[in-house]
Amino acid sequence: MANKKHVEGDPIVIKKYANRRLYNTHSSSYITLDDLAQMTREGVDFTVVDAKSGDDITHAILTQIIVEEETNGEQMLPVSFLRDLISMYGNSMQAMMPSYLEASMANFRANQAKIAEAWQSGMAGNPLAKMAETNLAMMRAATNAFTGQGAADREAGKSAARAESTADETAQELASMREQMAAMQKKLDELGN
Repeated sequence: MANKKHVEGDPIVIKKYANRRLYNTHSSSYITLDDLAQMTREGVDFTVVDAKSGDDITHAILTQIIVEEETNGEQMLPVSFLRDLISMYGNSMQAMMPSYLEASMANFRANQAKIAEAWQSGMAGNPLAKMAETNLAMMRAATNAFTGQGAADREAGKSAARAESTADETAQELASMREQMAAMQKKLDELGN
């Protein structure tokens, strides 16, 4: 089978061999996971395929890079986020999560410059932490609304009054978060002007 030449705009093909080595077909060289992480940071589009089967294993390799980064002291993912993410596997919300996470990351990227400016100007509080907190709270509220389970419903033995109280608290919390998000968006808009 002849090697195809790389066409500008097409993803670079990385082949993963059984010996766990990664081969960059564009540069005709063996590379490491660190090299792939750097390529990702630089915005280089690549696809990783199993050299024997030809299966696309990009998702597994990118996940492996995240695990390596988290293991080597570059922890970015809070334990609470990891627990929430794991709890979504097998949950009725699992199908919705990829789109939600992509939209959240796209929103973060769109506001990244404004957030950096706010951070440098000494905006009260930590806008990144507030954004992450708001996203997690929205995800929990969406999960509860979609599954019909309030936080109290998950704990056996709680009374119906407690479930109603929790639903009211969640609604109040969500309304408060919406107000905070609107205020934060207003500040970001003002910084952008």
